[in-house]
This record gives sequence, C-alpha cells and structure tokens, in this order.
Amino acid sequence: MNLLIEWEYVVAAPIENDLCTRIRRSEQALMAHHEAVLRTYGLTMTQYTVLLTLSREGGMSGAQLARSCGVTQQSMSSVLTNMETKRLIRRETSPVHAKVQIATLTDEGQVLRDRAYQEVVILERALTDAFTPAEHASLCALLERATTVLIQQTRRASAPPTG
Repeated sequence: MNLLIEWEYVVAAPIENDLCTRIRRSEQALMAHHEAVLRTYGLTMTQYTVLLTLSREGGMSGAQLARSCGVTQQSMSSVLTNMETKRLIRRETSPVHAKVQIATLTDEGQVLRDRAYQEVVILERALTDAFTPAEHASLCALLERATTVLIQQTRRASAPPTG
C-alpha cells in the first residue's frame, strides 16, 4: 500500500477503530480508577507504585525507583521526600555508595500499601470476571504483544537517524 492511500485510510477510519486510541482510553480509565481509590488513602499513583515496588524488591535507590516507576530522578526525589515525611518509607545511606540513599518501607508504609491494595484488587477481580478464562488468557497475550510493538516502535523513534 503506498503512503498516500495508507494516509487516506487512516484519516477516513473512525477513531474508535484506532488501536492506540483504544489502548489510551483503557489506560486513562484504569488510571482514573486507581487515582480515585488511592486518593482516599492520601496516595498518588507514583507513591503507591513505590510502595508496591519496595514491598516486592526490598530496598532501592531513588534512581532505581525512578526507572521502575517511569518518572525522572528529580520527580522521584520529591516523591520520596514526601513519603519520608509521611513516615511511609525510611532512607538510609547505602553501605556500598556513601552518596546513595536506599529507601525501604516502614511498618506504616506496609500497612497503608496493604489497605490500598485491598481496594485496587477489586478492579482486577472485576476485570478478570468480565472474561472467560480463555478470553482472559488471550487478552493478556494480545496486550503483551501490543506492548512489545509499542516498545520497539519507541526505540526506533528514539534512535538517531542512520545514513
């Protein structure tokens, strides 16, 4: 298909048929739900992700958490300061690098993570119940494939031009 015909097809197609639009709408609905639930616990989505990540991985540096949560190191620094003030995490100097602070969950952070998770998991169960087991497995596989394509395309778009 030549580019002009492909472009005309894309422009003429209803926006509802656009996979990127559907993925974005689903992601926006998911985030809106999580943000509404987490707000009742005084948490942002990033703070909740930090709590989950630290509970699964143990102590981590701000740079590691920033990469894991998909935010900048500057943003993570602010998030961690706020969480430390709320006594959800503690930061201690790394035994390996004196300039690196390692964040770990406090007991208060663990309790809040558990309470918030009990609310968040309700949506997971509702989504799982909306599909048959075969549909659920298929949807998971399709989403993984879509994610792989999105990552590949992002890398391609980010790569310096060749030639």
